[in-house]
Amino acid sequence: MYALFEGDRQIGDPFPTEKEVWEAALIEGLVTDVPVADEEGGRILPAGYHVRRLDET
Repeated sequence: MYALFEGDRQIGDPFPTEKEVWEAALIEGLVTDVPVADEEGGRILPAGYHVRRLDET
């Protein structure tokens, strides 16, 4: 499972895939575009936000 975090605090519901977390963030207006693996870009999420697997410590 994956989730969106602000710092160390999980915000929003967990999703089975990282893709679904990005889609939810897009719907909520936190991102303007979903990153593409072969493109290098700037910061996609606002400062302090990140996506990670829930089983990471």
